[in-house]
This record gives sequence, C-alpha cells and structure tokens, in this order.
Amino acid sequence: MEIEEFLDQFYSDLLMAERDRPLTALTYRISCEQFLLWCQNQKKKLAQITVRDLIYYSVWRKTQGISEITLAKDLSAIRALGEFLVREKIWTENHALVLDRPKSPRPLPAVLSLQEIEHLLESIDTSTPLGLRDRAIFELIYSCGLRISECCSLKVINVHLDEDFILVKGKGGKERIIPFGKKAHDLLVEYFNNVRPDLVRQKIVQEVFVNYRGEPITRKGVWKKFKQILAVTGFDCKVHTLRHSFATHLLEGGADLMSVQELLGHADLSTTQIYTHVSDRQLEEAHHKYFPAHKNAGKS
Repeated sequence: MEIEEFLDQFYSDLLMAERDRPLTALTYRISCEQFLLWCQNQKKKLAQITVRDLIYYSVWRKTQGISEITLAKDLSAIRALGEFLVREKIWTENHALVLDRPKSPRPLPAVLSLQEIEHLLESIDTSTPLGLRDRAIFELIYSCGLRISECCSLKVINVHLDEDFILVKGKGGKERIIPFGKKAHDLLVEYFNNVRPDLVRQKIVQEVFVNYRGEPITRKGVWKKFKQILAVTGFDCKVHTLRHSFATHLLEGGADLMSVQELLGHADLSTTQIYTHVSDRQLEEAHHKYFPAHKNAGKS
C-alpha cells in the first residue's frame, strides 16, 4: 500500500474511531508522514518497527534541530498511529507508549525592575478614596507576592498591623504568614481609618478590600483597576507580574530559595527555582548592556 493511501486511512480512522478534531487529525497525519518516509528510507516495514527503531527516529528528529514541543507533538502522533496499527493487527501492542513524552521548556515569567515597580505604584492617584484603596491593594500584592484571589479574599481579622504581617489562605486552603514593609503598613492604616469605613458604612464585611458599594472587591475589579494603571504608565504586564517581581527581587536581594518558597506558598521548590533563572537572565542582560565589548568574548 502506498504511503498516501495508508495515511488517508489513518486520517479517516482518527476522525471516525477516535473522534479527533480535523485539525488534530491533520497534524497527526503530517507528523506520521515524516515517520513513514523515515521508515521507507531505513527500509523498515511497519510490522517490523520496534521500540529501538522509535528511539532512533526520535534521535534523528532531534538532529534536525526541531524543538521539544515539535518532538512532543510527533510522539503524540506516533502513539495515535500505534493505536491504529494495533486495531489493524499490524502491531500486537503499541510500542510508542513506552517512550517518554519530552517536557516543553517552561517559559520564564515576566518581571518588572524595582524602578518600574515604583513608577507603576506611584502613578496611582491617591487623592481620591478609591485611588488610595487601589494603591493599598497593589502595594500589598507586590510587598507580599499575593495572587489576586488571595488579595480579594484577605480578611480584616488576618491583617496584623502591630506586627506588620498578614495571614493568607492560598491554594488548597494552605495558610502562610507574610510580613510587609512600611509603605504597605502606612497605606493600610490610612485605608482602614479614612476609606474603608465610608465604603462599607453599616455593612459587616469580613474582606479587607471592598468596592464603591462596600462589597468585597472581585478579581475582575482588581484587574480592571490594573488595566487603568497600565494605560497611564504604558507598561504591558499582568497583575501576576507583581508576584513574579516580588519573588525575583527577593532572590536578587539575597533571600534564600526556601524562604521565598514559603512566602509564595509553593508546594514544590522546583516551582520557585524558575525565579533563579529570571535573575540569571537579568544579570546577563545587564552585563551585555553595560559591557557591550564583552558580548563576543571568546569568539573569533
């Protein structure tokens, strides 16, 4: 059977038997065509393919300079092909299931510099009650590395102004204690004394931050306010960038990784380790900026 005819059958099987989406089926068809052409060049029949052959094919694909994402896509396609070959009784078992799917490289989080953070926070107009509340919100998010949900759900009873720390309930209901600095302290004091009482009036509201109706502020409300700040400053980032910046600045300032893990509420230290790569990248960029003559050091 010709490769084209075989691939047509495989494609139809993906749509009918596996009920894959047409785009997914087409992607698998293209990837498997590469594999079948390789088999043809190696003079290997599909019925003779072993796990070792699949490993050789993966190595060959890597030598072509493809990314881990493309290689992972190829393997998914060959796994789907293996299921088809088993149904067609060409393979007795799906050999492709033995292969480990390569992990895609995790993108580094975007961060702002200390100067950019200061500019962003200071651009908030604190001459109005809601402006002062907004400054307190984003100062606390940055000072404590909070997720938006953690900021919105923060309870008044869990803010300890005498000791300058908050008790945060994070993912999975896990609690952690996070200290904050003088700026956040002063803003919270002013917010509690001069803003929040006029917003909540006679209502009993447990959450620290409330909207103009005196109701707990929502994630959408925080994001909407942040977009207004971005429009003024010209930055292109997310609220979560403040959390990323908090972690990166701590490590750059000499904090140890496990302390940062605890402050962020990460269950796994490997999640926190990504910020060390951000610090390394920024250091390299700074070196290239201020020592351009050394960019090509060692090259001739």
